[in-house]
Amino acid sequence: LLKLGGYGLIRISPLLNPHPSNLMFPIIILALWGILMTSSICLRQTDLKALIAYSSVSHMGLVTAAILVQTPWGLTGAMTLMIAHGLTSSALFALANTNYERTHTRTLLLVRGLQLAFPLMSTWWLLTNLTNMAMPPTINLLGELFIISTLFNWSPPTIIITGIGTLITATYSLYMFLMTQRGSISTQFRLLPPTHTREHLTTALHLLPLGLLIMKPALISGLFT
Repeated sequence: LLKLGGYGLIRISPLLNPHPSNLMFPIIILALWGILMTSSICLRQTDLKALIAYSSVSHMGLVTAAILVQTPWGLTGAMTLMIAHGLTSSALFALANTNYERTHTRTLLLVRGLQLAFPLMSTWWLLTNLTNMAMPPTINLLGELFIISTLFNWSPPTIIITGIGTLITATYSLYMFLMTQRGSISTQFRLLPPTHTREHLTTALHLLPLGLLIMKPALISGLFT
Protein backbone atom coordinates (compact mmCIF):
# COMPACT_ATOMS: atom_id res chain seq x y z
CA LEU A 1 0.00 0.00 0.00
CA LEU A 2 2.85 2.39 0.73
CA LYS A 3 4.39 1.75 -2.67
CA LEU A 4 1.02 2.19 -4.38
CA GLY A 5 0.68 5.51 -2.56
CA GLY A 6 4.08 6.58 -3.86
CA TYR A 7 3.05 5.60 -7.38
CA GLY A 8 -0.11 7.67 -7.01
CA LEU A 9 1.90 10.69 -5.91
CA ILE A 10 4.22 10.32 -8.91
CA ARG A 11 1.25 10.22 -11.29
CA ILE A 12 -0.75 13.05 -9.71
CA SER A 13 1.95 15.53 -8.64
CA PRO A 14 2.79 16.66 -12.23
CA LEU A 15 -0.82 17.84 -12.54
CA LEU A 16 -0.06 20.40 -9.82
CA ASN A 17 3.01 21.71 -11.66
CA PRO A 18 4.06 24.48 -11.20
CA HIS A 19 3.46 23.82 -7.55
CA PRO A 20 1.92 26.55 -5.46
CA SER A 21 4.58 27.02 -2.80
CA ASN A 22 2.06 27.68 -0.05
CA LEU A 23 0.51 24.24 -0.71
CA MET A 24 3.57 22.02 -1.14
CA PHE A 25 5.87 23.55 1.47
CA PRO A 26 3.81 22.44 4.52
CA ILE A 27 3.31 18.94 3.07
CA ILE A 28 7.05 18.47 2.49
CA ILE A 29 7.78 19.72 6.01
CA LEU A 30 5.22 17.26 7.43
CA ALA A 31 6.83 14.42 5.44
CA LEU A 32 10.26 15.33 6.83
CA TRP A 33 8.88 15.62 10.36
CA GLY A 34 7.23 12.23 9.89
CA ILE A 35 10.63 10.69 9.19
CA LEU A 36 11.84 11.72 12.65
CA MET A 37 8.61 10.76 14.42
CA THR A 38 8.21 7.27 12.93
CA SER A 39 11.94 6.55 13.30
CA SER A 40 11.75 7.53 16.97
CA ILE A 41 8.70 5.30 17.45
CA CYS A 42 10.78 2.37 16.13
CA LEU A 43 13.25 2.84 18.99
CA ARG A 44 10.62 2.05 21.63
CA GLN A 45 8.79 -0.79 19.89
CA THR A 46 8.48 -4.14 21.66
CA ASP A 47 6.63 -5.88 18.80
CA LEU A 48 8.88 -7.04 15.96
CA LYS A 49 6.32 -6.68 13.16
CA ALA A 50 5.27 -3.22 14.39
CA LEU A 51 8.92 -2.13 14.30
CA ILE A 52 9.28 -3.28 10.68
CA ALA A 53 6.01 -1.59 9.71
CA TYR A 54 6.99 1.76 11.24
CA SER A 55 10.35 1.45 9.48
CA SER A 56 8.51 1.33 6.15
CA VAL A 57 6.53 4.45 7.03
CA SER A 58 9.74 6.25 7.93
CA HIS A 59 11.30 5.48 4.55
CA MET A 60 8.14 6.57 2.76
CA GLY A 61 8.50 10.01 4.34
CA LEU A 62 11.68 10.42 2.31
CA VAL A 63 9.89 9.22 -0.83
CA THR A 64 6.98 11.62 -0.34
CA ALA A 65 9.23 14.64 0.16
CA ALA A 66 11.35 13.74 -2.89
CA ILE A 67 8.31 13.32 -5.15
CA LEU A 68 6.75 16.63 -4.12
CA VAL A 69 9.95 18.56 -4.84
CA GLN A 70 9.40 17.52 -8.49
CA THR A 71 12.94 17.31 -9.85
CA PRO A 72 14.40 14.51 -12.01
CA TRP A 73 16.79 13.47 -9.25
CA GLY A 74 13.98 13.45 -6.70
CA LEU A 75 11.73 11.25 -8.84
CA THR A 76 14.62 8.91 -9.67
CA GLY A 77 15.54 8.58 -5.99
CA ALA A 78 11.90 8.04 -5.00
CA MET A 79 11.43 5.25 -7.55
CA THR A 80 14.73 3.62 -6.60
CA LEU A 81 14.01 3.72 -2.87
CA MET A 82 10.46 2.42 -3.29
CA ILE A 83 11.67 -0.66 -5.17
CA ALA A 84 14.65 -1.16 -2.85
CA HIS A 85 12.67 -0.81 0.35
CA GLY A 86 9.86 -2.94 -1.07
CA LEU A 87 12.32 -5.84 -1.26
CA THR A 88 13.97 -5.02 2.08
CA SER A 89 10.71 -4.67 4.01
CA SER A 90 9.37 -7.89 2.49
CA ALA A 91 12.54 -9.73 3.53
CA LEU A 92 12.25 -8.41 7.08
CA PHE A 93 8.62 -9.52 7.34
CA ALA A 94 9.57 -12.97 5.99
CA LEU A 95 12.34 -13.30 8.60
CA ALA A 96 9.99 -12.13 11.34
CA ASN A 97 7.54 -14.82 10.27
CA THR A 98 10.19 -17.55 10.50
CA ASN A 99 10.84 -16.45 14.09
CA TYR A 100 7.13 -16.37 14.89
CA GLU A 101 6.49 -19.86 13.47
CA ARG A 102 9.00 -21.27 15.95
CA THR A 103 8.59 -19.10 19.03
CA HIS A 104 4.90 -18.08 18.63
CA THR A 105 5.64 -14.60 19.93
CA ARG A 106 6.68 -11.29 18.39
CA THR A 107 7.85 -9.68 21.64
CA LEU A 108 11.49 -8.69 21.28
CA LEU A 109 12.40 -9.36 24.90
CA LEU A 110 11.26 -12.99 24.62
CA VAL A 111 12.99 -14.00 21.39
CA ARG A 112 16.59 -13.16 22.19
CA GLY A 113 19.63 -15.27 21.38
CA LEU A 114 18.28 -16.96 18.24
CA GLN A 115 21.76 -16.79 16.69
CA LEU A 116 22.69 -19.81 18.81
CA ALA A 117 19.81 -21.85 17.38
CA PHE A 118 19.83 -20.58 13.78
CA PRO A 119 23.30 -19.28 12.80
CA LEU A 120 22.55 -19.16 9.05
CA MET A 121 19.26 -17.35 9.61
CA SER A 122 21.16 -14.89 11.80
CA THR A 123 23.37 -14.12 8.80
CA TRP A 124 20.26 -13.27 6.76
CA TRP A 125 19.06 -11.03 9.59
CA LEU A 126 22.38 -9.17 9.59
CA LEU A 127 22.44 -8.67 5.82
CA THR A 128 18.81 -7.53 5.71
CA ASN A 129 19.29 -5.05 8.54
CA LEU A 130 22.40 -3.65 6.87
CA THR A 131 20.34 -3.26 3.70
CA ASN A 132 17.65 -1.47 5.71
CA MET A 133 20.36 0.94 6.88
CA ALA A 134 21.26 1.60 3.20
CA MET A 135 24.74 0.18 3.45
CA PRO A 136 26.77 -0.12 0.22
CA PRO A 137 26.67 -1.78 -2.26
CA THR A 138 22.88 -2.03 -2.09
CA ILE A 139 20.53 0.00 -4.25
CA ASN A 140 19.01 1.49 -1.08
CA LEU A 141 22.07 3.70 -0.71
CA LEU A 142 21.69 5.08 -4.22
CA GLY A 143 18.04 5.97 -3.65
CA GLU A 144 18.75 7.72 -0.36
CA LEU A 145 21.67 9.68 -1.81
CA PHE A 146 19.48 10.91 -4.67
CA ILE A 147 16.74 11.96 -2.26
CA ILE A 148 19.03 13.62 0.29
CA SER A 149 20.82 15.55 -2.48
CA THR A 150 17.48 16.65 -3.93
CA LEU A 151 16.18 17.90 -0.61
CA PHE A 152 19.47 19.65 0.15
CA ASN A 153 19.29 21.52 -3.18
CA TRP A 154 15.68 22.45 -2.42
CA SER A 155 16.50 23.68 1.09
CA PRO A 156 19.93 23.20 2.75
CA PRO A 157 18.54 22.95 6.34
CA THR A 158 16.79 19.70 5.40
CA ILE A 159 20.18 17.98 5.63
CA ILE A 160 19.79 18.16 9.41
CA ILE A 161 16.49 16.28 9.39
CA THR A 162 17.57 13.70 6.83
CA GLY A 163 20.88 13.21 8.64
CA ILE A 164 19.18 12.61 11.98
CA GLY A 165 16.69 10.30 10.28
CA THR A 166 19.51 8.27 8.77
CA LEU A 167 21.22 8.02 12.17
CA ILE A 168 18.03 6.85 13.89
CA THR A 169 17.44 4.32 11.08
CA ALA A 170 20.87 2.82 11.72
CA THR A 171 20.14 2.77 15.46
CA TYR A 172 16.83 0.89 15.31
CA SER A 173 18.14 -1.50 12.64
CA LEU A 174 21.01 -2.52 14.92
CA TYR A 175 18.57 -2.61 17.84
CA MET A 176 16.34 -5.02 15.91
CA PHE A 177 19.26 -7.31 15.10
CA LEU A 178 20.75 -7.31 18.60
CA MET A 179 17.42 -7.87 20.32
CA THR A 180 16.50 -10.88 18.18
CA GLN A 181 19.87 -12.54 17.64
CA ARG A 182 22.23 -11.74 20.49
CA GLY A 183 22.08 -12.56 24.18
CA SER A 184 21.13 -15.78 25.94
CA ILE A 185 18.26 -17.82 24.55
CA SER A 186 15.25 -18.39 26.79
CA THR A 187 14.91 -21.84 28.37
CA GLN A 188 11.43 -22.24 26.86
CA PHE A 189 12.97 -22.16 23.36
CA ARG A 190 15.58 -24.88 23.83
CA LEU A 191 13.89 -27.26 21.38
CA LEU A 192 13.17 -25.29 18.21
CA PRO A 193 12.45 -26.84 14.80
CA PRO A 194 15.21 -26.21 12.24
CA THR A 195 14.92 -23.74 9.40
CA HIS A 196 13.94 -24.95 5.93
CA THR A 197 15.58 -24.50 2.53
CA ARG A 198 12.53 -22.61 1.22
CA GLU A 199 12.98 -19.98 3.93
CA HIS A 200 16.62 -19.43 3.03
CA LEU A 201 15.73 -19.33 -0.67
CA THR A 202 13.00 -16.75 -0.04
CA THR A 203 15.41 -14.45 1.78
CA ALA A 204 18.14 -14.93 -0.83
CA LEU A 205 15.74 -14.00 -3.63
CA HIS A 206 15.04 -10.74 -1.79
CA LEU A 207 18.66 -9.81 -1.12
CA LEU A 208 20.27 -10.84 -4.40
CA PRO A 209 18.41 -8.22 -6.50
CA LEU A 210 19.35 -5.53 -3.98
CA GLY A 211 23.01 -6.38 -4.43
CA LEU A 212 22.93 -6.97 -8.18
CA LEU A 213 20.87 -3.94 -9.20
CA ILE A 214 23.71 -1.63 -8.17
CA MET A 215 25.63 -2.98 -11.19
CA LYS A 216 23.00 -1.50 -13.50
CA PRO A 217 20.75 0.85 -11.53
CA ALA A 218 19.30 2.29 -14.75
CA LEU A 219 16.95 -0.70 -14.82
CA ILE A 220 14.90 0.92 -12.07
CA SER A 221 16.20 4.49 -11.83
CA GLY A 222 16.48 5.44 -15.51
CA LEU A 223 12.80 6.24 -15.86
CA PHE A 224 13.23 9.91 -15.03
CA THR A 225 16.81 10.60 -16.11
